[in-house]
Amino acid sequence: MATINDNYLKLPGSYLFAEIARRVAAFKEANPEADIIRLGIGDVTQPLPPACIEAMHKAVDELASADTFRGYGPEQGYSFLTDAIIEHNYKARGIEIESDEIFISDGSKSDCGNIQEIFGTDNKVAITDPVYPVYLDTNVMAGRTGTLQEDGHFEGVTYLPCDASNDFAPALPKERVDMIYLCCPNNPTGTTLSRAELKKWVDYARENEAVILFDAAYAAYITEDDVPRSIYEIEGAKDVAIEFRSFSKTAGFTGTRCGYTIIPKTVKGRAADGSLVEFNKLWNRRHTTKFNGTAYIVQRGAAAIYTEEGQKQVKETIAYYMENARIIREGLQAAGIKAYGGVNAPYIWLKTPDNMPSWDFFDKLLTEVHIVGTPGAGFGPCGEGYFRLTAFGNRENTVRAVERIKNQLHI
Repeated sequence: MATINDNYLKLPGSYLFAEIARRVAAFKEANPEADIIRLGIGDVTQPLPPACIEAMHKAVDELASADTFRGYGPEQGYSFLTDAIIEHNYKARGIEIESDEIFISDGSKSDCGNIQEIFGTDNKVAITDPVYPVYLDTNVMAGRTGTLQEDGHFEGVTYLPCDASNDFAPALPKERVDMIYLCCPNNPTGTTLSRAELKKWVDYARENEAVILFDAAYAAYITEDDVPRSIYEIEGAKDVAIEFRSFSKTAGFTGTRCGYTIIPKTVKGRAADGSLVEFNKLWNRRHTTKFNGTAYIVQRGAAAIYTEEGQKQVKETIAYYMENARIIREGLQAAGIKAYGGVNAPYIWLKTPDNMPSWDFFDKLLTEVHIVGTPGAGFGPCGEGYFRLTAFGNRENTVRAVERIKNQLHI
């Protein structure tokens, strides 16, 4: 009989958002008349920018003619998109990225999960707590951790606690680690790391020959000057950091699927024989073996956000969501609930009233005011006592949800 990968059995029973969906479905079945407002999963609600729609329509027409038809494209991405990314997101900020250091994909979630394949299974992993589940779960699946302990931590993982007591800025690990996952702006807390804080991490990685896996999926939401849009703004980061970016929340591509990963050729790891190997080469080999490239139509749509009209439209959409974030944050504060984030990110991280367990607060919010959020405990032990709301709903529902919390929630 075929055997299984036993590492999967180390994971909790279901993925966080699958458990949320199960609870909401059960409540809806028992209360079919309930008007549920969803501020939980970070899915967008506003349509794709018109510039993207126009570009995708043109791309469809191209595929209708033998003269302009395209089949397999370059697995790493078409140059019309990679060149636009480099020009607008990096060169414009004084960062030099080569064309063969960028890889277009079907989204940063996939890349964040798959990147660990090119690292040895004996590497020591450090993650913030709370954390986006994909970072941790994929390392568990790969066998890079021990089992889940009673305190909610996996054996063999270095956890970096982040809560209000340290302003959600993790301290450097006391032990040496090899792989460091950082997300800035952060999901789930909506908080950020300053230029000085990121410099500490880059310096640590250089001193300890570690690699920072930097998720910058929400970089477009940053409003404050002291928060870098890319880790490569930090001196020395190109020697030790891999950066992930996404079009999902920037331009509404959650269903269209497009993102990219930057791996400078100067980021290296050590082989068993002691030689240094570029992670870029390893990822290129993995990427071309397991992936046939993002659809041409999708890449044309993504490239359109870098046009003058596209940039204007994307900024309008981001401003829409950030206004939602302001409404939620200020509404929670008016209700006497402590809230964080929502300034440089579309997430608001709130402290549950009276330190209520976060899953209890989930049930309370759902049953009393018919609002769906995300329990902080689902992001790690340090998320207990916190709760995440997203600003990705439409304006009407966002306002209605805040009014329910202020006027109907019993706290």
